[in-house]
Amino acid sequence: MSEPQDTACLDSLIEENRLALHQLQTFLERLAPAVYRHAFGPTRRQSLGKHVRHILDHYDALLAGAGVGSIDYENRRRDQRLEAEPSLAVARLVAIGTALSCLEAHQSATLRVRYPVEGASGCLSLTTSLARELAFLTSHTVHHMALLGMMAESLGVTLPAHFGVHPSTLRFWQRSATPPQTGSFARSSKPRLALSD
Repeated sequence: MSEPQDTACLDSLIEENRLALHQLQTFLERLAPAVYRHAFGPTRRQSLGKHVRHILDHYDALLAGAGVGSIDYENRRRDQRLEAEPSLAVARLVAIGTALSCLEAHQSATLRVRYPVEGASGCLSLTTSLARELAFLTSHTVHHMALLGMMAESLGVTLPAHFGVHPSTLRFWQRSATPPQTGSFARSSKPRLALSD
């Protein structure tokens, strides 16, 4: 691929990530802190905040690693304040969105990803690129946003129809004129809550 094509590809991947993060930011800005911290599951170990923190950790790992040529998703910060305070998570989302715009300087660099393998003595060091890692982060982020959507819906939170839908699915819907199923985000039998309730 030529450099202009590489730049256009990278720009598209950066924008795809920024759009997902902006959608997440809008969701969090309207979400009550008590809902953000609500404990889910039989062990009460899951929360919206934990999934958001997990997403942010992955972006922080990419941003820290892109400059030095080595990304380590395993050794994340895991800042528990981001799990408890949606306003802190929003501030981090804004900072990440800004930082993503500056990644073009690393577009041609070969990157390595540290990947520990159970039972192996040490980690694999996998060759990758910034474009590949941005594509991974889009999928990773949207996957967790889909989980966030299901969890929020179980509390009666109403979500936009495209929340947690991967860009490839949105493109498929556009190409095939297949809209999302009516009521796909209105399945809960619980009373509906506004995001700020």
